[in-house]
Amino acid sequence: MSHAVFVTHTAESAPPDARATIEGVRRKFGHVPTPVGRMATSPQLLKGFLAASAAFEQSTLGPVDREIVVMTVATRNGCHVCVAMHTATLAGLEAPAELVEALRTGRPLPDARSEALRSFTVAVMDRRGAVGDEETRAFLDAGHSARNALEVVLGVGAYTISTFANRLTDAPLDPPFHAFAWDGDGDDR
Repeated sequence: MSHAVFVTHTAESAPPDARATIEGVRRKFGHVPTPVGRMATSPQLLKGFLAASAAFEQSTLGPVDREIVVMTVATRNGCHVCVAMHTATLAGLEAPAELVEALRTGRPLPDARSEALRSFTVAVMDRRGAVGDEETRAFLDAGHSARNALEVVLGVGAYTISTFANRLTDAPLDPPFHAFAWDGDGDDR
């Protein structure tokens, strides 16, 4: 049903309030990713996601750490589009293959600091933010900060928007990401 309800908008077909946003995305990436075109059905959703993800990009978490948060959200929420896109991002960051594979399969990560971040992200999601003292202490003891803990919440929020929207609209995977396709469903994680 989602294919019949949600169309992939362009700057010309989008609601007027989304046109400038879509055009900005096109300028930045050289094209309009299908998920963006589908989110444009709600200009507020699209703008909200882009603002939240831009804020997350400005956090004190490093690029690979941000991708650990995003991939954890994406796999747990079963978003094949996000997993593929962010696998490509990790490849561009030259992240170790064993890290990427562990993130894609939901397994513990190869180093303690990264695993503490992944585990904390899972706890934030599973406990809807009410993470216990022991888990928070493990996160902090691994070298993360209280600020990082709140930045994880920001990343979870931003990418929950994206993963839920992509699943609701049944956004297809754009050709540049086919090599990074993922067939997990996230329901068992």
